[in-house]
Amino acid sequence: MTARLYQQDVYIKEWDAQITSVTAAGEPAGDAGSGLFHVTLDQTAFFPEGGGQSCDLGFIGPYRVTDVQEDGEEVIHTVSADGELQCGEQLHCTLDWPRRFDNMQRHCGEHILSGIFYARCGGVNRGFHMGDDYMTIDISLEDDPTDPDTPRPQEIDMDLALECEARANEVIWSDAPVSVFRFEEREEAERMPLRKALAFDEDISIVCVGSPENAADCVACCGTHPSTAGQVGLIKIYKVEHYKSMFRIYFEAGARALKDYDNKHRILTDLSNSYSSSVEEFPEKLRAQEARLAEVKDQLYHAKKALIDKECAALDAALADGSPAAHTCPGQPLHTPDAPLIVWPLENLSLDDAFDMAKRYMKNATKLILLYAKQDTSFILVSNGEPKCGKLVREYASFYQGKGGGNDVSARAIFSSEENAMLFADLLEKHLR
Repeated sequence: MTARLYQQDVYIKEWDAQITSVTAAGEPAGDAGSGLFHVTLDQTAFFPEGGGQSCDLGFIGPYRVTDVQEDGEEVIHTVSADGELQCGEQLHCTLDWPRRFDNMQRHCGEHILSGIFYARCGGVNRGFHMGDDYMTIDISLEDDPTDPDTPRPQEIDMDLALECEARANEVIWSDAPVSVFRFEEREEAERMPLRKALAFDEDISIVCVGSPENAADCVACCGTHPSTAGQVGLIKIYKVEHYKSMFRIYFEAGARALKDYDNKHRILTDLSNSYSSSVEEFPEKLRAQEARLAEVKDQLYHAKKALIDKECAALDAALADGSPAAHTCPGQPLHTPDAPLIVWPLENLSLDDAFDMAKRYMKNATKLILLYAKQDTSFILVSNGEPKCGKLVREYASFYQGKGGGNDVSARAIFSSEENAMLFADLLEKHLR
């Protein structure tokens, strides 16, 4: 059985240990050629993955530890090694301390915040995840069977979450002690002020933040935690969302919370500077800018609508009498009444604008219309269904490095150059004659 040094002292960073077993790891199972081995030690400070906390990493001698898992009473270390590891070999072990302390800060922060939600609104933590970018807890609002008459909140909104965040940080600022109590039997452990019922009957570890008489949190846990709450440093809630019948709280703790603040403050400062504003004045300046942009957008909408109306009137006239001249594309023949299509260039309208214009001719166009958006070197094809626009694009656009698609009455054909676009239009004119 591996002696677990992290249960005796979470601040052990280096120690000596003897290898008690070595087996090949990797894929396929037991492939010694992978350079990975499963190693057990007589004693270890490497915490195995469990309880929502990732495992410790580091070195056993010169060999890198890439994973640590629990297997009954043994702790299995996955080690990357070029040479052959020997059972009985004595090696000096070192822990990746920044990773361990990061896990300790985050895990203890989760304890404190969960305890505050429980005390404030009867919120029971039914799920916990430590991700790379944030942590989450899933809080279920449940009635207290010992106090059914006390009203409970029906919802956790951001205001309530921030109130709990403030209380959690007060626990950190008080530098309350964080103690681990170990019990052999369930009955002894249940004398503690637990916020959650025990799930097992023996070898029980209870983590208590504060004293048992005045606990900010008290719950069974096998993870690693700092000796005082002050070492957590900071808790910051990011957002709250409904999740199934619970409320998912996104948050971070410790150095990660500070790093997130630094990143967001830098972003906010850069944005404020771009508006020649202080951080405090930035929200008002941004609202004023958004109001101006909305006004410009409205003006642009009406200007484009008027331009589309003007283009439609000119196109209607051309379709009616065959007069083309002002709107003939480069390299395209003049439009005549007997021509099978008309190419209509749009100098100041985008492909999306051309599509809005095309809607007026779908299903009732007297011939195939090619609306050419010059700025996008692309066409919107529109017809009454004959010829079939989508089919024309699928069959012929690729001849000139074009792409697109559509249905019978409209389609898009997008090209890399105006020359290719005009060659496509010329091919259609010849094909349809």
